[in-house]
Amino acid sequence: MELRPYQSEAKAAIFEEWDKGVKRTLLVLPTGCGKTIVFAKVTEDCVRRGNRVLILAHRGELLDQAADKIGKATGLGCATEKAEETCLGSWFRVVVGSVQSLMRDKRLKQFPVDYFDTIIIDEAHHCLSDSYQKILDYFKGANILGVTATPDRGDMRNLGECFDSLAYEYTLPKAIKAGFLSPIKALTIPLQLDLSGVGIQSGDFKSGDLATALDPYLYQIADEMEKHCKDRKTVVFLPLVKTSQKFRDILNEKGFKAAEVNGDSKDRAEVLAAYERGDYNVLCNSMLLTEGWDCPSVDCIVVLRPTKVRSLYSQMVGRGTRLFPGKDHLLLLDFLWHTERHELCHPASLICQDEEVAKKMTENIEKAGCPIDIEEAEKQAAEDVVAQREEALAKQLKEMRNRKKKLVDPLQFEMSIQAEDLSGYVPAFGWEMAPPSDSQKRELEKRGILPDQIDNAGKASLILDRLHKRQEENLSTPKQIRCLEKYGFQHVGTWNFDSAKNMIDRIAAAGWRGAPSGVNPQEYIPE
Repeated sequence: MELRPYQSEAKAAIFEEWDKGVKRTLLVLPTGCGKTIVFAKVTEDCVRRGNRVLILAHRGELLDQAADKIGKATGLGCATEKAEETCLGSWFRVVVGSVQSLMRDKRLKQFPVDYFDTIIIDEAHHCLSDSYQKILDYFKGANILGVTATPDRGDMRNLGECFDSLAYEYTLPKAIKAGFLSPIKALTIPLQLDLSGVGIQSGDFKSGDLATALDPYLYQIADEMEKHCKDRKTVVFLPLVKTSQKFRDILNEKGFKAAEVNGDSKDRAEVLAAYERGDYNVLCNSMLLTEGWDCPSVDCIVVLRPTKVRSLYSQMVGRGTRLFPGKDHLLLLDFLWHTERHELCHPASLICQDEEVAKKMTENIEKAGCPIDIEEAEKQAAEDVVAQREEALAKQLKEMRNRKKKLVDPLQFEMSIQAEDLSGYVPAFGWEMAPPSDSQKRELEKRGILPDQIDNAGKASLILDRLHKRQEENLSTPKQIRCLEKYGFQHVGTWNFDSAKNMIDRIAAAGWRGAPSGVNPQEYIPE
């Protein structure tokens, strides 16, 4: 099986981390981008090196899928470590193992601590739990790969407690632009649902409270779905089984062909098969289908289980992002959840690295009143935020005019070189969150950047790397940026060094009285 270019890059990056001594690393791929194929090929290369590999997951379906995909992609057979089955005594070099089984002391201690050379964790956002940590601590000499579809660095702050690096990340926008995933259009439904009385448990909204809060709105939600989803193949996520079943009945009253599945459904496989065939056009579930189930023809997702956990939100939406003949986009219905908490996930959470841009994008989609492509919405929101930042920057620069006049504020530098990755940076791992070191501060000041406004080592490192690359590429320096933008020139950070030097020489020749004759700084673009 031939890997896509980004999958090959991911595999190479993982081994690069391990080979340089980083034992615990992460791979982030959006749902539908073939994470199982990547770790199957990683497994194959590990076996070639003579390693024994353990694939860890928290659900039987994920273990079965992993074993099946490894077999199809590599021809390797897998032993199983769960319930009554054990891999001990097997000659297979690959083991798929249940966390619930392996975490038990009696079972775990049957293995030598160096039994596994490599451990791969599917759906790695679960691995912060004590059960996973117990297994990883026992096999502490193993190289570890965590695989997750977490959409942004917000969740990675937590994963940074368990992993030492991010080997490779392929983003949802990249996957959509490359044609590997379906475009997403978001529509905010103008229906205000009050969640102000919903409690929090284990970092997210309580399912029971959510169901109670949601119940009075189910008929109105069905009316809205009738307007937008009648001709679509829809999956609805709800907080409780009884709410899911009630909503199925309401939808059927409205003329939909709705079905419901839950963990206790004896006919679950038959219902899912019937839905895939088209016998039903809506499938209701209480968080059962977030992982381990794929139906590429799904073209509408309705999230009636509001969450502040981005990985969970991403998993729900990911049920509809796969490509399918005749499907030109996924429709994602969003609701006006009234809550005092601002961390609630919205379509912006899938694509925005920057919280400010996400907030603006959510506001813009709410105002639109029609389905909006999330990439276009993110671009517009980013432009809006840049305009707001430039206004704030002008005010800030005015206040700082008399302070350290020879140094460039980091925000001015980021805006001038149009570096959204710098302005939207969020530290993920422990070392990144620490304050900048003295040597970083000295180097930043030496290169013309005011270090006082940089509050973490990760950001300092990124800016220094960017300065080094800009020097190699003969681009304008921070001091040239400060000098020319003082005279009103725009985005000098995109100029090359020689163009900036030439303009500064012309200004100097004119006695530093302003821009050279015939040059409008607001419109000037160097050749």
